[in-house]
Amino acid sequence: MIAETVCSAAAAAGLGIAAVTAYRKRFLAAARTAAYALVPLGLVMTGVVEWLADTAFSPTAWAGFALLGGAWGLFAITRAVERRRGGTRATRKERKAAARSAQADAVAPSATAPSLGQAAPRPASAPRSTGGTDDFSDIEAILKKHGI
Repeated sequence: MIAETVCSAAAAAGLGIAAVTAYRKRFLAAARTAAYALVPLGLVMTGVVEWLADTAFSPTAWAGFALLGGAWGLFAITRAVERRRGGTRATRKERKAAARSAQADAVAPSATAPSLGQAAPRPASAPRSTGGTDDFSDIEAILKKHGI
């Protein structure tokens, strides 16, 4: 009851200020002030203020909010633990299998094994190849490795 009276008084005061502002030929500011002043009155007329007042002073509502908060906290904790551990057992098995298959496909089929000897140094004056399929073979191998 008091909340409705306070909201109505605030709306009346805001509309009075809007009227004075409009009298001073500042119509845009007056319209904005009137809009802000009508919000509390609209909240009272729709029953939102009464619902908020009933909720704020209801121990049952606060217990419900506490339960919702506890449920949200449990959900957040379990998700954090699951992420830290790496998921459930089924997903771990799937990840291990995917890792094994990725290691097998890590080297491109056309790539050769690295030689054990020293590579001959390239002469400084030798031009580098700028346009050819050799430059893209490494990129293709990386994309195949990631399944793209």
